[in-house]
Amino acid sequence: MATRAKTARPGKARKGTGAKGGLRTRLRRVVFRGVLALAGFVVLAVALFTVVNPPTTHTIWTEAARLGSVDRQWVDVDDVAPVMLRSVVAAEDANFCEHWGFDMSAIRAAIEEGAARGGSTISQQVVKNVYLWQDRSWLRKALEAGLTPLVEGMWSKRRILEVYLNVAEFDEGVFGVQAASERYFGVQPADLSPRQAALLAAVLPSPKTRDAARPDKALNRRARAVEDGAATIRADGRAACFEGGQAG
Repeated sequence: MATRAKTARPGKARKGTGAKGGLRTRLRRVVFRGVLALAGFVVLAVALFTVVNPPTTHTIWTEAARLGSVDRQWVDVDDVAPVMLRSVVAAEDANFCEHWGFDMSAIRAAIEEGAARGGSTISQQVVKNVYLWQDRSWLRKALEAGLTPLVEGMWSKRRILEVYLNVAEFDEGVFGVQAASERYFGVQPADLSPRQAALLAAVLPSPKTRDAARPDKALNRRARAVEDGAATIRADGRAACFEGGQAG
């Protein structure tokens, strides 16, 4: 007696395929919503600090944990001598007013010279200090590259400098220009002279090994160059984006 071959039930096949397709659709929706939520959180975090001062940074709280405490007081940018702003730009990012977060000429020079110099702009340093951490991992660099244009687009150049001057490390456990001005020179940031501002800016690349109050020959040379640079960017208009009508 002949037997009939069993045939697959079309309905079941369609049901299985439909279940898998539904699962994929739900997963895509979950991923999409997760990406949207993350993007919204990042935008909110950047927007928040346009008006709210960052309470701390990864470096500040890790140093506070290591040392027991740190010296840091926030100061409004209007209470900082304009020459301090010019000095830090001259020392760290002379084309600050001309780029959108990345100085391509500095990056090319850094690549050519290897580890002898850095190519990070002040904007990149603010992103690293405020939102990220200090290591040289590719993950950190990728996040920094993504966040920097967002900060540039939402913050004014003057605000970027204000935050930078309040989170930068000027000595071991000394963060911000207010604490540094008092520690090194016994003055308020508004009363810094061009020489004092240049010395503070000159210690920034290596704050734990340089002393603005007792500069060696190399630091003195660097400070003179920074002082000249600050005068130059004021004269040629490269300070216009963060100074406006400020004098001094």
